[in-house]
Amino acid sequence: MAEYKVNKTVQEINERIRQGKAVVVNAEEMIEIVRKEGKVKAAQEVDVVTTGTFSPMCSSGLLFNIGQQPPVMKVSKLWLNNVPCYSGIAAVDAYLGATEPAEDDPLNKVHPGRFAYGGAHVMEDLLRGKAVHLRAEAYGTDCYPRRELDKDVTLADLPNAVMLNPRNCYQNYNAAVNLTNRTIYTYMGPLKANASNVNYATAGALSPLFNDPYFRTIGMGTRIFLGGGIGYVIGEGTQHVQKPKRNERGIPEGGSGTLMLKGDFKKMNARYVRAQSIIGYGVSLALGVGIPIPMLNEELAWFAGVANEDISMPVKDYGYDYPNGIPREVTRVSFAELRSGRIMVNGKETATVPVTSHSMSLEVADKLKEWILAGKFLLTEKQDDIPSF
Repeated sequence: MAEYKVNKTVQEINERIRQGKAVVVNAEEMIEIVRKEGKVKAAQEVDVVTTGTFSPMCSSGLLFNIGQQPPVMKVSKLWLNNVPCYSGIAAVDAYLGATEPAEDDPLNKVHPGRFAYGGAHVMEDLLRGKAVHLRAEAYGTDCYPRRELDKDVTLADLPNAVMLNPRNCYQNYNAAVNLTNRTIYTYMGPLKANASNVNYATAGALSPLFNDPYFRTIGMGTRIFLGGGIGYVIGEGTQHVQKPKRNERGIPEGGSGTLMLKGDFKKMNARYVRAQSIIGYGVSLALGVGIPIPMLNEELAWFAGVANEDISMPVKDYGYDYPNGIPREVTRVSFAELRSGRIMVNGKETATVPVTSHSMSLEVADKLKEWILAGKFLLTEKQDDIPSF
C-alpha cells in the first residue's frame, strides 16, 4: 500500500458535503491549484474535483417497457417513429439504439447510406415531451393473443425508461485526418482531401478518465451526472483496453478505457441529450457525462491536475489507413495544440476541428459542482474495480 500524507475517505467528504463545508472545484480550476500549491496541499484543501464531457457517444441507447393493455401482447417487432427497436427481450421490453436509422428516412432514399433521423432523435423527442408513434407486431400465443399495436406515446406513457449505454467516455481517442484526394465522410465528421482539416474528440483536461486515469475512484457503482440526471457506472465499457501504453502522468497514448453507464431516462434533460445527424455517416447522440473525483490523497490530486499540454493524441489517416485496419500514426500532438486551431500534418499547416463541445463539457462539470455544493449529490464508493493495469 502506498503511504500518503493525505488520507481522506468518501464518508468524510460526504459529511462535509452535508454540512456545506466541502471544497469543490472543476477540473480546469484544479490545474492552477496543483501548479500553485503542489499536490499535497491541493489534496488537503480540495474535497472533490468535478469533470465533464459533452461529445458524440454512438454506443448509447434506451431500454424501455411499453406496458400492457388488453388483450395483452408479446412483441416480436417494434418501431418508434419508424426506427426499429430490438424486441427479443421479454413481452413488452425493447431496446432503442441511438444510431439506428428510421426505415423511411427521406435522406437515405436520396443518398443511400446517409441518415437524417434515427434512435437518438427519438430519445431527444421523448425528453422534449413530444409524442412518438409506436408500432408493434407479434405472432400471437394463447397467453399473449394480441398481434398488432399502433398508437402515439410520450415518455410519461412508458412505465420504464432507462438509458443504458454499452460504451461511453473514451479515455483518449484518435484525431482524424484524410490523406486521400477526395472528401470522405466519417463518424468523426467530414474530412476534406489532402489533410485540409483534422477533427478531434474528448474534452481534454475536463474529461473524466483523464482525471482518474487508473480508475482509483471510478468503478461499478460510481454515481455520476448522466444526461442532466443522476446515473451510475456499471462497469467497464465494450472495447475497454486494460493495459494501454501510458505517459508519465498515466495518460494513455490512444483509445483505451471506456465505461458502461445507466440512468433514469425520465429524469434527464434534453439540453444534455442531443441527437446528431453526421453527414455521410449516420446518426449519433451527443451526451453530457460528469464524474466527481474525490480527493482522497495527493496521488489523486496530482492526476486531477492534468493539463491539456500533458495529453497527447495520435493523428491517424481515415482515408487509406483506418478503413483497412492499419493503426499507423501520421503524427502525434498535444491536446493543447489541437485546441490552438492549427497543427502541422506532413509539413502542411492544417485546421483543427473539435467534435466535442468544450463549453458544454465545462457546463456539465459546473452543474455537477453546483449539485454537490448544494448538498443534492453525494459521492459513492465503487463496489468493484475496472481493470486498468
